[in-house]
Amino acid sequence: MPKSSFRAKTDLSELVQVLAWFDAFTQSSLPETTFMQCQTLLAEGFTNAVRHAHQSKAIDLPIDLELQLWDQQLEIRIWDYGEPFDLLQKVKSLPKKVDTDSTGGRGLKLLEQLADGFSYTHADRRNCLMMMKQWRG
Repeated sequence: MPKSSFRAKTDLSELVQVLAWFDAFTQSSLPETTFMQCQTLLAEGFTNAVRHAHQSKAIDLPIDLELQLWDQQLEIRIWDYGEPFDLLQKVKSLPKKVDTDSTGGRGLKLLEQLADGFSYTHADRRNCLMMMKQWRG
């Protein structure tokens, strides 16, 4: 089971390197639709870590990313230093219908729709967003 990690700064401009790392790691291992869904999950998770978890924190505070690939499953982990919160409760509290005019709130709904499983845990002064995606060969 191949595994890879990447350390990014708390800066949205790092998303280009994050996605390049993801592309290099997956190297056509995923079906096209699954690849795009996982890429979206990674981009959304990283962007949320920068905008929300690390809001008003130093740019050099790292966000650590991990990918682990099995035959038909990919796990994405994003580690941040933000304040912990109850992700499952937050997702449950979101309106069923997405407000397309809203400036935020759509990302967690997207995560819920695209991931086959996810969790948000706090350990060792950091939070870990884990997202899992499965597919059939």
